[in-house]
Amino acid sequence: MIAQLAITPMNMAPHLTQAEQSRSSTHSDRLVNGTKPTLKPAPPPGNPHPERLEIEGLIQITTAKHRSFFPQVLAQALRCAGQGTAVLVVQFLKGGIQQGPTHPVHLGQRLDWYRCNLEMCIDPYRLETLTPEVQQKVQDLWQHTRSLVLENRYELVILDEISLALKLDLIPETEVMHLLQQRPARVEIVLTGPDMPKSLLSLADQVTELRRSPRV
Repeated sequence: MIAQLAITPMNMAPHLTQAEQSRSSTHSDRLVNGTKPTLKPAPPPGNPHPERLEIEGLIQITTAKHRSFFPQVLAQALRCAGQGTAVLVVQFLKGGIQQGPTHPVHLGQRLDWYRCNLEMCIDPYRLETLTPEVQQKVQDLWQHTRSLVLENRYELVILDEISLALKLDLIPETEVMHLLQQRPARVEIVLTGPDMPKSLLSLADQVTELRRSPRV
């Protein structure tokens, strides 16, 4: 005895709603006729929830008369990177072998660390060491930093000892102010260094001054 199979037509499938049957029938007809079903265009890139506002980044300044406060700022950078924030750290007066704009140090997956392409660190108290080569290396790093910030690749940017680079005329102050004003809204920037110019202090949302307490 040959068993007879009961074939239920698509429009008679009891478990499909009328709308589902219509979509399935149309899709099947297109496949049979050799035409591809029309696909909806992908949503545009950007915020998938435009009703949700992004948190605006602040301009922070950490300053002191001494130069031993970088560990506190680096701790902030590492903590944010560990929580998934894209972090950029740039040290304008520090050098190292095989450093520079094309050789950053990657810490984990979220922190990029740049230094000047110099085999030494810049001593701000020895002006005779500021040769044209040194000045060009700092300028190259600064221009690369500007591009990275304006490309909106990082959420937290730390510009270490930038006040000294300004004081030594290695970086134009007007360019720094322009970057702070034109940066993407979500980018938070931390500027460090002694003798911070008043023009940058006036733009800051938060200023932290570290002082040595007197020894008793």
